[in-house]
Amino acid sequence: MDILRYARDIGLRHPSETDVVARLQTACAELEVEHACFASKVPGNDTLVGFATYSEQWRKHYIDKEFHLIDPTLQKMMHAMGPVDWERLRHFEGYDPVFREAHDFQIPEIGMSIPIRGPFGERSVLTLATRTTPQLWAAQKRSIMQEVQRVAARIHDEVMLSGQIMLSLDLPSLSTREIEILQWIAAGKAQQDVADILNISNRTVEVHLRSVRNKLGAVSTAQAVARAIGMHLIYPL
Repeated sequence: MDILRYARDIGLRHPSETDVVARLQTACAELEVEHACFASKVPGNDTLVGFATYSEQWRKHYIDKEFHLIDPTLQKMMHAMGPVDWERLRHFEGYDPVFREAHDFQIPEIGMSIPIRGPFGERSVLTLATRTTPQLWAAQKRSIMQEVQRVAARIHDEVMLSGQIMLSLDLPSLSTREIEILQWIAAGKAQQDVADILNISNRTVEVHLRSVRNKLGAVSTAQAVARAIGMHLIYPL
């Protein structure tokens, strides 16, 4: 099931981790918008992790109400191919209840969501919200669109490389042997080669790989390798 089951707000859980929020604030200044939010779903884990410049009160309310499950600016955008203005999301279920309550927290209703797909299958969304008129926003979007996409990709890379998302998730627990076998597979060794190197049977290697695939929610060993690398459980060679 691809729907995000629950959310974690790093800004709430780890107040000392302010570098990503500071980067979002810089992006807001560069793009001349009021608020930005970065959310990411990592392969093999159904947790949605987010950073935002919104008030702590709205972030807490958003998570307590489980709006991440219905908010089209996130849910629909995780699978989009390019930036989408929020005006186009108004007809989706979930838009009205989310933005009706957002209004009480002075959250702007004008904005856009920018999807990002990472090299290991991770999906992220950068959302921008601004207090302006639809006419001024239309002109502003045209002037900043290229920069918006560059900023989104840059923030995604910075967050992933920092490891903060990985450290904040309950990552699958692989055994020492499972990691050892998967690392050899990542190095290009065939299953029988791994068995010979570790002096174990081919069947034992397969049993461990099956366990790894189950733990990482992967349909193939190649996908398991990619997800393990993305989660920093093993390293590319």
